[in-house]
Amino acid sequence: MSNTVYCRTSPFFSSREIFASGAVSPQNQNTLSAQTGTSSNVGVSPILLYSSLCGCSPQVLHDEGLNMEGKKPKTPALWWVDGDGEEVKWSFEELGVLSRKAANVLSGACSLQCGDRVLLLLPRIPEWWLLNVACMRTGTVLIPGTQQLTAKDILYRLQKSKAKGIITDDSVASTVESVEADCQSLKFKLLVSESQREGWLSFKDLLKNAPSDHQCATTKSEHPMAIYFTSGTTGAPKMTEHSHCSYGIGLTVSGRYWLNLTSSDIYWNTSDTGWAKAAWSIFSAWSQGACVFVHKMPQFSPPAVFESLSRYPITVFCSAPTAYRMLVQHRPPSCTFNSLRHCASAGEPINPEVMAEWKAWTGLDIHEAYGQTETVLVCGNFKGMEIKAGSMGKPSPGYDVKIIDENGNILPPGKEGEIAIKVKPTRPLFLFTCYTDDPEKTKATVRGDFYATGDRGLMDEDGYFWFVGRADDVINSAGYRIGPFEVESALIEHPAVVESAVVSSPDPTRGEVVKAFVVLTPSYISHDPEKMMKELQDHVKKATAPYKYPRKMEFVRELPKTISGKIRRNELRQKEWRRY
Repeated sequence: MSNTVYCRTSPFFSSREIFASGAVSPQNQNTLSAQTGTSSNVGVSPILLYSSLCGCSPQVLHDEGLNMEGKKPKTPALWWVDGDGEEVKWSFEELGVLSRKAANVLSGACSLQCGDRVLLLLPRIPEWWLLNVACMRTGTVLIPGTQQLTAKDILYRLQKSKAKGIITDDSVASTVESVEADCQSLKFKLLVSESQREGWLSFKDLLKNAPSDHQCATTKSEHPMAIYFTSGTTGAPKMTEHSHCSYGIGLTVSGRYWLNLTSSDIYWNTSDTGWAKAAWSIFSAWSQGACVFVHKMPQFSPPAVFESLSRYPITVFCSAPTAYRMLVQHRPPSCTFNSLRHCASAGEPINPEVMAEWKAWTGLDIHEAYGQTETVLVCGNFKGMEIKAGSMGKPSPGYDVKIIDENGNILPPGKEGEIAIKVKPTRPLFLFTCYTDDPEKTKATVRGDFYATGDRGLMDEDGYFWFVGRADDVINSAGYRIGPFEVESALIEHPAVVESAVVSSPDPTRGEVVKAFVVLTPSYISHDPEKMMKELQDHVKKATAPYKYPRKMEFVRELPKTISGKIRRNELRQKEWRRY
């Protein structure tokens, strides 16, 4: 039987459909239940599907999705607040209607065909979630990005991806206009705004006049659904491609087992819309019939989080470890979260002390997990499991995770090596498809029978995995992955800089921050160090996305190098971390 899963662009498969495709066997499901310590109903009860959202027929509904009288679910599909009193609530039916209208905008006025690529740069507003669903309907390959991208960043992404269009708001429109002349593939610009702008299509006007019926494009499970640009250490960001299957099924597992979501839950994921984790709020929640809660919150704000968790009936909360550290540090004297029942964290390791303080305050554990843009959830502390503080838990259902050496050999418990996922003889459904247009880098991720994550870790005698560090030089600051090459490239553009090396440096709030070791040209060596550092920091903020700028800087006469002339970042990083 073929492993291909067919769908009408919807990633929301029923478990019976998954088994029928041969993608997951009932025998494997028994193993998955044993891993998580839960009694699973996968293969017995279908995953929640709403035909109005997916365009699938017949409609498959979970037992808890509708009550016996056939009324609407108790929770909406999307609940958005702006912090100033304005709210938007969409039921699944309303989301279905609006997404069909939005799909008609994409396939009509924007002339997008199945497989075309579009760059989406929007803040946390309802239209971001709406356009995600609309792209699935039309078979459009979505490329999300953060609004912090500079003109240089946007130009690179448009040229590299050959995107047919870009969707953004007023805050980014002028930046797009400054580079569009160099983007030959760009055919349209769609503005999400209350106002009009010359040269841009108005999403508001087009949506209002679009018909509410739409025929979904027919896609296969392996067809591309989204591309995320992810940072590396020795080059520009790579395009990480995911299929309808890898995200649709992979994040359904996350929603059910890690986030413990049901159709009565209200789920808040604070991730920036530019990061892959933002997609988790779509698939993980809606596949279980849960409500996605969104706070506009331009920047993470502990007071706004406290107010929202206290005021709204949010039951499941997911945020980065940095956010939990800030919440613990700034907690008010009296604040109760009466509805909150489950907390989760991913993006970077979380400090056990923070977990302990959070539990002492709220009475709730933080369920830590580990994953990559390429993998979705690899390991997690799933419902029903004993939590070991500091551990990233056990393998996610569907993944066979091991610790391997440099030759691809499996290492025993307690031995440090590289975290890897078995991909032979059968490649897991949840894994990314490839680095788009880069077969060599895609091939380089496979070592023997395994996909090598590039991260170091170990497994204990109980099967729990522990994160040690990155095998590469990517810096993870407050959940933002920053490639040294991008920062070094920005620094070298300044006339004062001969060369530089960028590494991570410990930080009590962000976990780690960017530090630059800089060699100055002779004419700048005598300059005031503090003023020079400020000048270079401002330069980097303008040359690339602001969050990438080096918060720490040290001026040195020379950089440590190998015989072949390569900078030894590892030596600098180890020296930096030994200082603290």
